[in-house]
Amino acid sequence: MNAFLKNLLLASSLVALAACSSTGTTSGDGTGADGTGGAYGASGYGAGRGGAYGAGGAGAGNYVGGPEATQEQRVVYFDYDSAEIRADSQPIIAAHAHYLMQTGGAAAILEGHTDERGTREYNIALGERRSNAVRRAMEALGVNPRQLRTVSYGEERPAVSGHDESAYAQNRRVEIAY
Repeated sequence: MNAFLKNLLLASSLVALAACSSTGTTSGDGTGADGTGGAYGASGYGAGRGGAYGAGGAGAGNYVGGPEATQEQRVVYFDYDSAEIRADSQPIIAAHAHYLMQTGGAAAILEGHTDERGTREYNIALGERRSNAVRRAMEALGVNPRQLRTVSYGEERPAVSGHDESAYAQNRRVEIAY
């Protein structure tokens, strides 16, 4: 029963966090946020890494947090012109949050990135909103704020070259570095 209450409290905290996020941004070309992806859905984080993140959900047990994580397990992707955490990224955030909570001396840098569309200034701000969204999600899971640092690179450090949606999608991200 204690675990149920803990999970219920966590889920309600995440719903409150999602309700406080802003989504009304516009890009440099005036296009509004598409609103897809949602923040923390009712599915939870999955029973992984000791069951710390609730039952049901995306299966955080398949993810590794910390320095041992693969590159794919260190990247949180975002929709176009959005800083909302997508449901498919929740297990990644949960795994890294769990690692940081279990390893008090560890610290992570949350590096915000965007695709090349929009002005340089807009993209720096969007990268910052994205890294701060991941930070808030980790803090909501119990990570000590002193273990997290955020930085925005905007469009300056693309993961892949290209001028199509496939390249853009890979460049809209937050990388978790240790």
